[in-house]
Amino acid sequence: MRRSYLLVLLTLLLSTGLLRVTLSIGENDNNIDGVNNLVFENPSLRKAYIALQAWKAVIFSDPFNFTTNWAGAAVCSYNGVFCAPSLANSSNRVVAGIDLNHADIAGYLPPELGLFTDLGLFHVNSNRFFGTVPKTFKKLRLLHELDLSNNRFVGPFPRVVLSLPVLKFLDLRFNEFEGSIPVKLFDKDLDAVFLNNNRFKFGIPPNLGNSPVSVLVLANNSLDGLVKSGDTKLKKGLIELFTANNGGGDGAGQ
Repeated sequence: MRRSYLLVLLTLLLSTGLLRVTLSIGENDNNIDGVNNLVFENPSLRKAYIALQAWKAVIFSDPFNFTTNWAGAAVCSYNGVFCAPSLANSSNRVVAGIDLNHADIAGYLPPELGLFTDLGLFHVNSNRFFGTVPKTFKKLRLLHELDLSNNRFVGPFPRVVLSLPVLKFLDLRFNEFEGSIPVKLFDKDLDAVFLNNNRFKFGIPPNLGNSPVSVLVLANNSLDGLVKSGDTKLKKGLIELFTANNGGGDGAGQ
């Protein structure tokens, strides 16, 4: 009886439009108002428009009016949006970079950002973005630089970054990330990693010496174990390692 009642209620909600069904990326391309009335240079910029409009819709505060001109098909003229020739077809322009550093914007990162499949750089340093990093970031297969620093992101380490094949620069400092850091991070071919000033709690990873990073900053977390100058676990390529003010031991090595 209860199951039949719930089915009837669900049918009523659907028929009256009170229940909204959220479609996955790739199925909701026509959900953004006006997208079918615009003419884009190529399909990639059309997807970029959809991603940017979805992002603008979940921005709650933009004190410097940074996103005011995020309207119309000329995506490459939007503030903070940088276009370049596509690696697959140099005659097509694509969104290759997003830089909203120091815009003081409040909002979150919607899953539609996974539509930026040509993106090489994503910088949102010094804003008020919160929430978690969307799992759809795994679609950003060309991403070289990811800077989420000085925001209000929460939750565990965003493991989605482990699936980014060409990532070189990772900056998560000054957020509210917590929990452990996956040891697989130190097997990735990264050049710089900033994890300081979060709530991570972890020990010195046994595979730290595998990392080719030139800069690794772990300070101001709960780090167990002491990393000493000249530690034989560290590769010669590691230029700077900062672990100061970690609960469990302080140290710095070069």
